[in-house]
Amino acid sequence: LSSGGAESRNGGDIVTIKTYSNFELSVDFKMTEGANSGIKYFVDPELNKGEGSAIGLEFQILDDKIHPDAKKGKNGNRTVGSLYDLIRAENFESSRGKNFKGVGNWNNARIVVKDGHVEHWLNQIKVVEFDRFSQMFKALVEKSKYEKWENFGRVPEGLILLQDHGDEV
Repeated sequence: LSSGGAESRNGGDIVTIKTYSNFELSVDFKMTEGANSGIKYFVDPELNKGEGSAIGLEFQILDDKIHPDAKKGKNGNRTVGSLYDLIRAENFESSRGKNFKGVGNWNNARIVVKDGHVEHWLNQIKVVEFDRFSQMFKALVEKSKYEKWENFGRVPEGLILLQDHGDEV
């Protein structure tokens, strides 16, 4: 439910009890106009102990057309399907866009992790691919809002979190 954009206020995040290292997660989601949320993984509850959601890698769920966060970050790396604040989602198969079915419609987010290799899929189209142990990934983190957290995204295993970002999703 909506709380006007305040994080973890109306019910809070949904977080796994078990930690995961290699996994495949598929989630159907539908968002309302202007919504912001995310699916976080390799969440370390020891990071960011203040208000709001715990920190982890994030499959961004966002209304790119209306929510102002879509224009923040760098080169679209905060848009739907992106690895939030690190890698912009783009269609790996063609130049036809990310295959987002739109606000108010059901969409599918899929995250595949095998060893250090990570993929984000949006409606059966691969939109992000990276190695979380690579030098390139480390460099991206060093130029992001996550730079202050040592070993961000590189912990051996972590929780999975469905984010309550205060919008109806």
